[in-house]
Amino acid sequence: MGHSPSSLSKSGPSSPPRRSRSLYPMAPPPQLRLTAPMQVAAGDSGSGSSSSFAPPARDYTQDLPDEILALVFASLSPTDRNACSLACSRWMEVDATTRHRLSLDARAALGNAAPALFARFTAVTKLALRCARGSGADSLSDYGAAAVADALPSERLARLKLRGLRQLSDAGLASLAAAAPAIRKLSVASCTFGPKAFVAVLQSCPLLEDLSVKRLRGLPDTAGATTSIAEDIKFPPALSLRSVCLKDLYSALCFVPLLASSPNLRSLKILRCSGAWDLPLEVITARAPGLVELHLEKLQVGDRGLAALSACPNLEVLFLVKTPECTDSGIISVAEKCHKLRKLHVDGWRTNRIGDFGLMAVARGCPDLQELVLIGVNPTVLSLRMLGEHCRSLERLALCGCETVGDAEIICLAERWAALKKLCIKGCPVSDRGMEALNGGCPSLVKVKLKRCRGVSYECIENLKVTRGESFSISLDIVEHDAGSASENGVQENGQAQITELTDQMAGMGLPANATGAQSSTHTINRMRSVMSAIRRRFGNPPPP
Repeated sequence: MGHSPSSLSKSGPSSPPRRSRSLYPMAPPPQLRLTAPMQVAAGDSGSGSSSSFAPPARDYTQDLPDEILALVFASLSPTDRNACSLACSRWMEVDATTRHRLSLDARAALGNAAPALFARFTAVTKLALRCARGSGADSLSDYGAAAVADALPSERLARLKLRGLRQLSDAGLASLAAAAPAIRKLSVASCTFGPKAFVAVLQSCPLLEDLSVKRLRGLPDTAGATTSIAEDIKFPPALSLRSVCLKDLYSALCFVPLLASSPNLRSLKILRCSGAWDLPLEVITARAPGLVELHLEKLQVGDRGLAALSACPNLEVLFLVKTPECTDSGIISVAEKCHKLRKLHVDGWRTNRIGDFGLMAVARGCPDLQELVLIGVNPTVLSLRMLGEHCRSLERLALCGCETVGDAEIICLAERWAALKKLCIKGCPVSDRGMEALNGGCPSLVKVKLKRCRGVSYECIENLKVTRGESFSISLDIVEHDAGSASENGVQENGQAQITELTDQMAGMGLPANATGAQSSTHTINRMRSVMSAIRRRFGNPPPP
């Protein structure tokens, strides 16, 4: 946090005596008394015109009780708080005894500094050990982790975050977990230990509720062999585990036994992990039927995996992002059993395998639906009418890249969706005719966002603002050079912006004043031309001015 261990024991000869923490004011230390007036320059000409003022004769912050000073420190950013802790010995003491969050550069030397650091910061409940990407070889090792573990405030520490500890093995994580049995949240990313380290974590931390695992480098290559995984690694029951996030793991199937041993699991996120997940989802939902929230992103999962969610009748939030094997059949099986669904996000990735049939099943089976996001999905008036009639609490709707959403669909929304409050339309073929229907429809609508809807004019937007009043907010972002897909559109826009910005910069460059400057300027322009050529090859030519 910017404090060296040596600052804990060294003090200059002029340092004030340590002040006891009390609610009564004391005289300020000598170095904080201001006696000389400060000179403040006035005017922009620098002609010597100035005005002087005399600062207060004493430091009134000394009248603040320690409890009030601690509240002030709590409202500061980490950088400002670090600076304030160096102002005087009293502020350093108040900061150290009330700081709950601590983030440390977890290099090898941290093991030697840990005893002094944690002797000073005794109230830490949230600890982050981070190592920069280029410093992985010099990160905290098992020996250093043991030294940190011996110094940890074991009874207070509730959250632990590990980032980029490339030299830490299973034994190192086990020593940290054993020293902090009260941990409730553990997050690890870009480390090299394997799944067996989490066996020790579950054994040492019976109160663990939240586990996040990202980009681990010590996982074995299982190639989808879930049966062998269950035989090799035996996880103890994780009765307190409520939330698990697995992200960017090439062999996340190693954690299937851990998920299966968590009967009280409520939230599960599996994002961009390799392997086939239909069978694992069947195992997980059978052991954890109380799931309330499920996020699946870029997974090899199909309708069989979605059908397994029928074992979770309390499911309220479902995210399906770029899972191309999922079809209407899987959505129907979810809607028939998960009647408490409140949020549904579907990114169909333009595969056109989820459409009206699945959405109509959602309308029939999920009357409590409040939020619906459809990306690359093509609904029509048939499904939108049923959703408006059956889901009377549906307040938020987003339609992105839906080729079938035109004026007829927007008119249907205006007529049927009485509870709609927020509407987002992006890259859909709607026009002024459809948007004008919102003048008299959707009485609860307060916010509309339009992007890449070239059929809608600014005049229509202004008319909507006038008709619906000041409480209504609407924005329109028209992009002239549209691309094929939503992701391609984003790249195209960024590229055009970069080309235009570079062109403006080159046009504003001044001429060189001498031969040396001319050579330097020529070199710079050649480099700029190279960059411009590369961007044009990637994004295309800029639009004409």
